[in-house]
Amino acid sequence: MRRNLIPAISTLAVVSLLAACGGGAGGPSGGGGKISDDKIVLGVINDQTGIYSELSGPNAVEAVKMAVEDFKAKHADDAVSKNIEVVVADHQNKPEVANTKAQEMYDRQQADAIFDVPTSSAALAVAGQALAKKKLYFNITAATTALTGDKCNKYTFHYAYDTYMLANGTGTAVTEAGSKNWYIVYPDYAFGQDMEKSFSKAIETSGGKVVGKKSSEFPNTSGDFSSQLLQAPAAKPDVLGTMHAGGELVNLVKQYNQFKLKDKGVGLSVGLMFITDIHSLGPDALAGTRFTDAWYWNFDQQNRDWADKFKEKTGSRPSFAHAGNYSAAMNYLEAIQAAGTDASDDVVKNLEGKEINDFFLRNGKIRAEDHRVIHDVYLAEVKPKSDVKEDYDYEKIVTTIPADKAFKPLSESACKMGQG
Repeated sequence: MRRNLIPAISTLAVVSLLAACGGGAGGPSGGGGKISDDKIVLGVINDQTGIYSELSGPNAVEAVKMAVEDFKAKHADDAVSKNIEVVVADHQNKPEVANTKAQEMYDRQQADAIFDVPTSSAALAVAGQALAKKKLYFNITAATTALTGDKCNKYTFHYAYDTYMLANGTGTAVTEAGSKNWYIVYPDYAFGQDMEKSFSKAIETSGGKVVGKKSSEFPNTSGDFSSQLLQAPAAKPDVLGTMHAGGELVNLVKQYNQFKLKDKGVGLSVGLMFITDIHSLGPDALAGTRFTDAWYWNFDQQNRDWADKFKEKTGSRPSFAHAGNYSAAMNYLEAIQAAGTDASDDVVKNLEGKEINDFFLRNGKIRAEDHRVIHDVYLAEVKPKSDVKEDYDYEKIVTTIPADKAFKPLSESACKMGQG
């Protein structure tokens, strides 16, 4: 179970991390006197108590706080590290709430950048505020490709994953492995609609076809997916592809197993899965299921070292959303350090085209043309419980998908950067 977590937040809350005074007037970047309001404010907007609170939620805040602490330790004598705050808000997975919270953060709390924001409709709302306020936004947990497509803007960066990456990995691999006929179940909002479109294209490109699809209400407050699942066998699919995430995915997989669809010849493919989902269900509920993961805590020693520090803070292993929030926050702070200012346009200029190799971004690069952050991702398979050697050790990495192959190529991008 988690420990040392921020309590549930129903209204805008603030967690302050104030660096002790001391040190010189600026490091190599000459940062002294160029920080607005003499402080840097990082905002985190996400789901603190609902269906996405495990995969992101309070522990994403902890990850951003870890980045602040590590940055301050690294640059203790520089003015940039003297006064850094983290402010937090719960958007309840509602775009109108996310829009209001983002506006409050940028205007009232002087946030320089906002991080995380699961739920694609909420992410699009925050991106709109980032453009209007000319302040940065690092999307970690929403998957819609619109953020680097026709809704791209100068101040928004899409960091960890998107629907194209998921479909390009899982949809292609599962279809080419022989599951040609798909029945797709997806949540009826921006993320689910984008997932259905991306997976359908990947399936058809790989020689498969979608033999049926069914939308579900979002959020599904009843947790009942029986109408979607019980209709699937009639279409005679090889595989049922679920495009849900978090608590909705957990409920759907439970019912898939309850209705014994696998025994009826309908396999399971998961469009988006986090380590927290596998932990909630237990590995045997998903054993053999292949999916695309943006990062895995036990991939190598570098990842594990950071995951150990995270576990000391939270009592659990990190999802890729947690790791992505840390990496984005750290690279944002390093960009301020390099630019010598937190002025948005200068920081954006420093980030564009930057190549990054850290524990999260392997072969990472921030594309200047659309602000898509590309990096290596992984086709993973859920281990059976008998192969699990320790808690959260649930994944076998089947193959690495190189950064330049994992994400939508610029030739297919609808982004017109400019200011909007």
